[in-house]
Amino acid sequence: MTPSAILETAIYVADLAAAEAFYAGLLRLEVIAKVEGRHVFFRVGPGVLLVFNPDATEVPSGNPDLPVPTHGARGEGHVCFAASREEIEGWRLRFFASDVAVEAEFDWPNGARSLYVRDPGGNSVEFAEPRLWD
Repeated sequence: MTPSAILETAIYVADLAAAEAFYAGLLRLEVIAKVEGRHVFFRVGPGVLLVFNPDATEVPSGNPDLPVPTHGARGEGHVCFAASREEIEGWRLRFFASDVAVEAEFDWPNGARSLYVRDPGGNSVEFAEPRLWD
Protein backbone atom coordinates (compact mmCIF):
# COMPACT_ATOMS: atom_id res chain seq x y z
CA MET A 1 0.00 0.00 0.00
CA THR A 2 1.04 3.55 -0.78
CA PRO A 3 -0.94 6.71 0.02
CA SER A 4 -2.58 8.04 -3.14
CA ALA A 5 -3.21 11.65 -2.12
CA ILE A 6 -2.97 14.15 0.69
CA LEU A 7 -6.42 14.47 2.22
CA GLU A 8 -5.61 17.38 4.49
CA THR A 9 -2.75 19.64 5.39
CA ALA A 10 -2.39 21.88 8.43
CA ILE A 11 -0.86 25.23 9.16
CA TYR A 12 -0.87 27.16 12.41
CA VAL A 13 -1.73 30.78 13.16
CA ALA A 14 -2.45 32.68 16.36
CA ASP A 15 -5.02 35.03 14.78
CA LEU A 16 -7.74 32.83 13.30
CA ALA A 17 -9.92 35.79 12.30
CA ALA A 18 -7.10 37.24 10.20
CA ALA A 19 -6.44 33.82 8.69
CA GLU A 20 -10.13 33.43 7.84
CA ALA A 21 -10.16 36.87 6.20
CA PHE A 22 -7.16 35.81 4.09
CA TYR A 23 -8.24 32.29 3.10
CA ALA A 24 -12.01 32.81 2.86
CA GLY A 25 -12.03 36.48 1.91
CA LEU A 26 -9.03 36.95 -0.36
CA LEU A 27 -8.54 33.38 -1.63
CA ARG A 28 -12.31 32.67 -1.58
CA LEU A 29 -11.98 29.21 -0.03
CA GLU A 30 -15.14 27.76 1.49
CA VAL A 31 -15.19 27.52 5.29
CA ILE A 32 -16.36 23.99 6.14
CA ALA A 33 -15.77 23.90 9.92
CA LYS A 34 -14.94 26.41 12.60
CA VAL A 35 -14.45 26.42 16.36
CA GLU A 36 -13.75 29.89 17.76
CA GLY A 37 -10.26 30.14 19.18
CA ARG A 38 -9.27 26.65 18.00
CA HIS A 39 -9.53 26.20 14.24
CA VAL A 40 -11.05 27.08 10.89
CA PHE A 41 -11.07 24.52 8.06
CA PHE A 42 -11.35 25.27 4.34
CA ARG A 43 -12.33 23.18 1.32
CA VAL A 44 -9.63 23.08 -1.37
CA GLY A 45 -10.85 20.93 -4.26
CA PRO A 46 -11.10 17.37 -2.92
CA GLY A 47 -8.86 18.19 0.06
CA VAL A 48 -8.98 20.34 3.16
CA LEU A 49 -6.73 23.06 4.55
CA LEU A 50 -6.75 22.95 8.35
CA VAL A 51 -5.81 26.21 10.07
CA PHE A 52 -5.24 25.75 13.79
CA ASN A 53 -4.37 28.00 16.70
CA PRO A 54 -1.24 26.19 17.97
CA ASP A 55 -2.06 26.95 21.62
CA ALA A 56 -5.44 25.23 21.34
CA THR A 57 -4.15 22.07 19.64
CA GLU A 58 -1.70 21.44 22.48
CA VAL A 59 -4.64 20.89 24.85
CA PRO A 60 -6.04 17.33 24.92
CA SER A 61 -9.61 17.15 23.60
CA GLY A 62 -11.00 15.30 26.60
CA ASN A 63 -13.67 13.86 24.28
CA PRO A 64 -13.55 10.04 24.28
CA ASP A 65 -15.69 9.96 21.12
CA LEU A 66 -13.06 11.99 19.22
CA PRO A 67 -9.72 11.06 20.79
CA VAL A 68 -7.59 13.19 18.41
CA PRO A 69 -4.05 13.37 19.79
CA THR A 70 -2.57 16.74 20.62
CA HIS A 71 -0.54 18.14 17.77
CA GLY A 72 0.76 21.36 16.39
CA ALA A 73 3.70 23.34 15.23
CA ARG A 74 5.32 26.65 16.01
CA GLY A 75 6.77 29.00 13.46
CA GLU A 76 6.10 29.56 9.81
CA GLY A 77 4.81 26.69 7.68
CA HIS A 78 4.17 26.29 3.98
CA VAL A 79 1.24 25.38 1.75
CA CYS A 80 1.16 25.31 -2.05
CA PHE A 81 -1.97 25.63 -4.19
CA ALA A 82 -2.07 24.31 -7.76
CA ALA A 83 -2.60 27.04 -10.35
CA SER A 84 -2.10 27.49 -14.07
CA ARG A 85 0.32 30.15 -15.33
CA GLU A 86 -2.69 32.33 -16.21
CA GLU A 87 -4.18 31.85 -12.75
CA ILE A 88 -0.85 32.76 -11.14
CA GLU A 89 -0.96 36.05 -13.04
CA GLY A 90 -4.51 36.58 -11.77
CA TRP A 91 -3.39 35.87 -8.20
CA ARG A 92 -0.51 38.35 -8.57
CA LEU A 93 -2.97 41.04 -9.67
CA ARG A 94 -5.41 40.19 -6.85
CA PHE A 95 -2.61 40.36 -4.26
CA PHE A 96 -1.40 43.69 -5.66
CA ALA A 97 -4.94 45.11 -5.50
CA SER A 98 -5.23 43.90 -1.89
CA ASP A 99 -1.83 45.24 -0.78
CA VAL A 100 -0.50 41.73 -0.15
CA ALA A 101 3.21 41.70 -1.00
CA VAL A 102 4.42 39.08 -3.44
CA GLU A 103 7.50 37.65 -1.79
CA ALA A 104 8.81 35.85 -4.88
CA GLU A 105 7.70 34.90 -8.39
CA PHE A 106 9.86 32.89 -10.78
CA ASP A 107 10.15 29.95 -13.16
CA TRP A 108 11.75 26.75 -11.88
CA PRO A 109 14.43 24.97 -13.97
CA ASN A 110 11.72 22.73 -15.48
CA GLY A 111 9.76 25.83 -16.58
CA ALA A 112 6.99 25.67 -13.94
CA ARG A 113 5.98 29.02 -12.46
CA SER A 114 5.60 29.76 -8.72
CA LEU A 115 4.38 32.79 -6.80
CA TYR A 116 4.80 33.20 -3.03
CA VAL A 117 3.03 35.41 -0.48
CA ARG A 118 2.71 35.30 3.31
CA ASP A 119 -0.56 34.75 5.15
CA PRO A 120 -1.35 36.81 8.28
CA GLY A 121 0.36 34.16 10.45
CA GLY A 122 3.59 34.36 8.45
CA ASN A 123 3.09 31.06 6.65
CA SER A 124 4.54 30.81 3.15
CA VAL A 125 1.66 30.45 0.66
CA GLU A 126 2.69 29.32 -2.80
CA PHE A 127 0.74 29.10 -6.05
CA ALA A 128 2.48 26.82 -8.56
CA GLU A 129 1.89 25.06 -11.81
CA PRO A 130 1.31 21.35 -11.06
CA ARG A 131 4.00 20.38 -13.56
CA LEU A 132 6.49 21.63 -10.95
CA TRP A 133 6.60 18.02 -9.70
CA ASP A 134 6.54 16.23 -13.07
